[in-house]
Amino acid sequence: MTSTNITLARSLLNFGKNYSQHYLEIVGHLPIREHDELWPSPCELGPHDDSHHYWQAVAVNNDDNSVENPIALSFANVESALEIELHQDIKTYFTTMFSGDIDAQCSEGQLSLLFAWNTADFDRLQENIIGHIMMKQRLKQAETVFFAVTDEADMIISIDNENGEVWVERVGCKPHKKLSDSLGSFIGQLTPSPLTADK
Repeated sequence: MTSTNITLARSLLNFGKNYSQHYLEIVGHLPIREHDELWPSPCELGPHDDSHHYWQAVAVNNDDNSVENPIALSFANVESALEIELHQDIKTYFTTMFSGDIDAQCSEGQLSLLFAWNTADFDRLQENIIGHIMMKQRLKQAETVFFAVTDEADMIISIDNENGEVWVERVGCKPHKKLSDSLGSFIGQLTPSPLTADK
């Protein structure tokens, strides 16, 4: 991993920690999410009530030699299936931590950062990314990978796979507004902004 990607990974982990702290200060407890015994996550910290658990973002250990947490997330199968190489920022973003959606504020408004909740969710995420890129290829548009959604249902925040720039795009359309030159600088501009206590 390059120094740039180490910096991005640290920024993501810090942002996840700041979100939990901000949520705690505003709501009075850590974020909660409906608990599903068939969909457990290393993010879960224990019950809030009969149907919800507290959660917070946790680092994914990508060290194959780790005995304690031998989880390794990889996009190799996606790259093989699509015969492309994904931008390193995309891979770093989705393999750094497990987390629920993290609400944040940027200069353009409210958004929710998307992460994998567990390894099965990471598999599902990969399938969605493959579908998104195949749609882009079919439409003969630049390949992008989404990583956040906005409060407008059909608007997503994505990374340009060629250069790593962050853009707003309408689903099925070309990106139309550039937000940042890189994912790292974009994350640095965000402010944790919990929407409700029900997330």
